[in-house]
Parts: sequence; C-alpha cells; structure tokens
Amino acid sequence: MIQLHRVWKVYRVGPVRVTALADVSFSIEKGEFTVLAGPSGSGKTTLLRLLYRDDLPTEGEIQVAGYEVTSLRRSKIPQLRRAVGVVFQDAKLLPARSVYENVAFVLRVLGAPRREITPRVMQTLKAVGLSAKAQALPAQLSLGEQQRAALARALVKEPALLLADEPTGNLDEAISEEILDLLKEIWNRGTTILLATHRATLADQLKRRTIVLDGGRLLEDEP
Repeated sequence: MIQLHRVWKVYRVGPVRVTALADVSFSIEKGEFTVLAGPSGSGKTTLLRLLYRDDLPTEGEIQVAGYEVTSLRRSKIPQLRRAVGVVFQDAKLLPARSVYENVAFVLRVLGAPRREITPRVMQTLKAVGLSAKAQALPAQLSLGEQQRAALARALVKEPALLLADEPTGNLDEAISEEILDLLKEIWNRGTTILLATHRATLADQLKRRTIVLDGGRLLEDEP
C-alpha cells in the first residue's frame, strides 16, 4: 500500500538548507494500522504530505496505492487522491456549509452521480455517529463532532488508505478515545490506516506497529 525508498526532503529557507526528512525507507502493507510517532518537528506532517502528493521529495521513491507518486503526471493526481483519505488535527470544515454539505462536496468534486450522493453521505454520517447533526453548521458541533465530520468527509469516497495527521491533537482524553475507537472500526472494515501522533502514550495504547521519526530520520520501526 505504501513504499518509501531512501526519501529525502530538504527545504531552502533563504540561504539555509533545512532537512525535514533524511533517507527514510519503509513499507506498509494493505490492511495494516500503523502509527507514525515522533515529537513536533520530526517530519511526520512532511511525510504525509508527500504520500498524497501535496509536495514532492527532494530525492527518493514513493509508491502509494499502486501509484508511483514521485513521477505521477499532474493529470493523474486526482486519481491518487480518490484512493487516499486525509484527516488533519483541525477538522478544516467549510464553516458556512452544513455537515451534510461538507461531506457531499467531496462526492460532487469527484463527479459522483447525483442520485448516489445523499445515500452515501447519510450512510457515512451514520457510521461516524453524526446522522442527527447532518444539517448543523460546524460551529454548532463540539470539537469531537467536528473531527467525526472530518472523518466522514475523508471516508465518503471509500478510500483504500486513510492518513490521519494528529486527529486527536486538539481533543481531551475522553473524546480522543472515541476517535481512536472509530478509527479502529474503520480499520476493521479493511481500510489501511497511517496515524501520525506526537503522543508516545497514544502509540503505546494502540499497540500497533509504530514507526518513529526524530529529526527527520527513521529512529525505530517496532512491530
């Protein structure tokens, strides 16, 4: 599902070269639930951005869901992103649109038939426990509900891979537990998950394979 081979990412900030990722290699098989751990600034978000082609590596090779990301034609990027769902630390919902519209927007962009949109959106909202809040605006939701809506938006296109970048970072412990339980349910349905977190306790709690980054380098890969 994911393969990285000797991936480097170096940014230029004026005359200074900043290395965000240094010679990172690993693979994740279809159906795995993997934790990407490391402190803030360790390169986790940079790595995720490379996986869904929001940026390109300076060196190295990346394959995601059967796509050679580093050499992918611009016209093929939407196809890659149909196969990959992304959830961020802040939900990034459209504030002036209802929960329903935030989720339906993805299907409209993908060109889904109109008759399919409402059933798929409502089915996905039901799966994340938000069917009763379909017409609510993001500001009317709790932080936990906003994150559930973000998950629904990522899942409605039925991605093979879900990338979650600190999805519990802004949540208290109880709500974090709810989001983690929901991620486990999604994984049990067959979705491959890569969850990035700076919280070592969360990685220990999940008891899943953990890839540890520190200073842009792969420090550990624990089964």
